[in-house]
Amino acid sequence: MANCRFAFAIHILTVLAYRRGEEVNSDMLAGSVNTNAVVVRRILGALRRAGIIVTQRGTGGGARLGREPEEISLDQVYRAVEGAPSFGVHPHRPNQRCPVGQRIEEVLGEVFSTAQEALERALKERTLAEMLETVVGADHPE
Repeated sequence: MANCRFAFAIHILTVLAYRRGEEVNSDMLAGSVNTNAVVVRRILGALRRAGIIVTQRGTGGGARLGREPEEISLDQVYRAVEGAPSFGVHPHRPNQRCPVGQRIEEVLGEVFSTAQEALERALKERTLAEMLETVVGADHPE
């Protein structure tokens, strides 16, 4: 099963951008994402630690963007919520007596490194503002 943290984070941030500075609570965000509020709170914590959002605890509290949507690139979000690169080798060393097993980690390491760099470069070119515009377009109040 694919990891959804990044997709959830973009969804959450797009809601916060749409709500323009309002404090939005984790229950409302969880309803939009259609997941458990605990999952949302974990993601909000990572985004807060990265300085992407600001949170307020207590009654009437919630989360809001810490910067303008144009200043938040998707690679910043990716790094905030993903603890490890998207690609990784098997946790057990391959059989070193096998001709494939002897070199597969080295070869995959180069392939994965190149793919990770391409992913992060592509994400750096996109902003939260673009996501909001694409998702809600003309419906978004100025």
